[in-house]
Order: sequence, then C-alpha cells, then structure tokens
Amino acid sequence: MVTAHPSGPAEPVPTPTPVPTRMRAVTQDRYGDADALSISDEPTPTAGPGEVLLEVNTAGVDRGVWHLMTGLPYLTRLLGYGLRRPAQRVPGMDVAGRVVAIGQGVTDLAVGDEVFGIGIGTFAEYARARVDKLVRKPAGLSFDQAAVVAISGLTAHQGLHKAGQVRAGQSVLVLGASGGVGSHVVQLARAAGAEVTGVASGAKGDLVRALGAHRVLDYTTTDPTDGSARYDLIIDTGGRTPVRRLRRALTSTGTLVIVGGEGGGRFTGGFGRQLRALALSPFVSQRLTSVMSKEHRDGLEPLVAAIEAGELTPAVGRCYALDQVPQAIRDLADGRARGKSVIRVRAAG
Repeated sequence: MVTAHPSGPAEPVPTPTPVPTRMRAVTQDRYGDADALSISDEPTPTAGPGEVLLEVNTAGVDRGVWHLMTGLPYLTRLLGYGLRRPAQRVPGMDVAGRVVAIGQGVTDLAVGDEVFGIGIGTFAEYARARVDKLVRKPAGLSFDQAAVVAISGLTAHQGLHKAGQVRAGQSVLVLGASGGVGSHVVQLARAAGAEVTGVASGAKGDLVRALGAHRVLDYTTTDPTDGSARYDLIIDTGGRTPVRRLRRALTSTGTLVIVGGEGGGRFTGGFGRQLRALALSPFVSQRLTSVMSKEHRDGLEPLVAAIEAGELTPAVGRCYALDQVPQAIRDLADGRARGKSVIRVRAAG
C-alpha cells in the first residue's frame, strides 16, 4: 500500500503486523501463593470500547500483584476482585508496549504508538488497556523503565503532593525507600525541595543514596521512629510500623501518610492501621492520613514531565522472563527486590 503526497513521490505505508489469535500468558485459577500461577496458551484479548490492545514489551511487578494473587487481605475480594477465585485470570497491571489495535471511540492513540501505563492482564504477550490509563512513552525512556512507573509513580506522587502536601524546605522521612513506591517518593521529594531521609536495609542503602536521599538509615541497626529526630512529613510504604511509633518521629504539626496495606490480619490486613490513623487524626495536632491512588493518565503526565526534566529516573530492579513470574513475586514478597522488578516479555527495552 502507498500514499500520495502533493510534492514528491509516493511513500510506502508500513503494514501492521498481524495479531495472532493465541498468546502465552501467566494464568491463575485459584487464590494462593506463587505456585498457583502457570504459563498457558490463551486466546488473545480484543480491545473493547475506549480500549487499545497492546503488544506487551515489559510489565512491572508491584505489591498489588501479590495481594490479588493471594486474595489477602479478604477485604480485597469484597472490593470486586473475586470472592472464590481471581476475577482477572491473567495477573499484571503495570505495562509498557506498543498499540496493535484500537477499540471503538479511541481517537487519541493509533496503531504503532509506544505507550506505558496500567493495563489488564499484562503478564502476557498481549493485553488490553483503557486509553485513559495510558500515556505515550518518551523517546528517551526504555520499555523497562516505563514499565515500573505507573502504579508506583502514581501512588508516590499522590501520596507526596496530594496527601502529604510536601513543601520546599521540609524534612521528609521515607520508610521503604528502596522499593517501587519509595524509590519514586525519594526522587520526587528531593525535586520538591525537601530534605530527604530514606530508610532501607543496609544492603540497599547504596540504591537509596543513588536516588538522591540526603541521609540513609539502616533499619536493621537504627530505629528511625525512636524520637531522636523529628520530621515534617513521613511517607510510610513499609506498612508495619505502629502509628504510635510513627507519631514519635513527627513534629507536633507534622503529617503521616500511610501508603498501602501490608501486615495486619487476614481480613483487613494493613488497612486496619490506616483506618485507626484516620480515626485518631481529628483528635491530635498531627495530621494522620493515607492514600488510595487514582489511576488515570492525568496523574501520569506529571511523572512524564519529571522524567523529561531529569528529576525522576525509574529504578529498575531485576528483569525476569515471562515464565519466571512466580519467582519474581516470591522475591518481592521476601524482600529481595531492589527498586521495582520487571517482566520482560519481549526484547530488552
């Protein structure tokens, strides 16, 4: 096929690569640990209204994947993710890839566009994604880097700016600074002009320093909540430290932002800690709050701007193949991940 131009010879138009009807994908038919996952041959999904179909290059591995795999805490099942088994059979949300088909009503993306954001069942060769949860990938950003931004970056940005209301000159303590969310928080807080202290294990301290933290604490030897230092803002991505201890490390009018819901019991998990903090907040001078990330491209655009300005460099950890997804999730759950791990479905990005 060719297209004519008014001033010059006709130029060939690339023919789109046909989309196969079957694909390799990670699947899960029951709640459980990583042994519940398997690789199977599945029908390739099709893009619905307001969606695109992506050829997945790379997918990110975040804590939410573990929660949806295990069905824990049970509260997540009541939120529409499936009572007895996962409602979404193919796991994975973070994604970076290329648009290969568009659904009805999509006008702002086209076949061939390289994008990143949040998809549906991204641990597969192809995945659907709502167009309002995607942005175009900057040319200087690799697919590996792009795949770790959306889920963690949105949470970090909203936790720091919307919930935390960070200001230049403030002292900020980041618990879990070497993880997916924490690695974004450290960089974004520094870009906002804050004095940043990152907390991580000694083995990951070099990463936190490289991210730009002014000070790094090893939680295996130092208790950052012993009250010897007080901070204007604490972003807790670790999810296990009691609120009463976190308050000891806050200034009298400081802000605590609890991110995620780790630890706790099987029914509410770490969300119980968030609820207790919110209930206590009106009765103390400190502001105790949490963040539930809003997934929309409007939130991704400030992250793209920060990347293009050199203020944010996605911290890519270990890269795994598609059939290594179970091991990737085990490593994350056991605390072995540095930065954010990726599943490399196709060639290196």
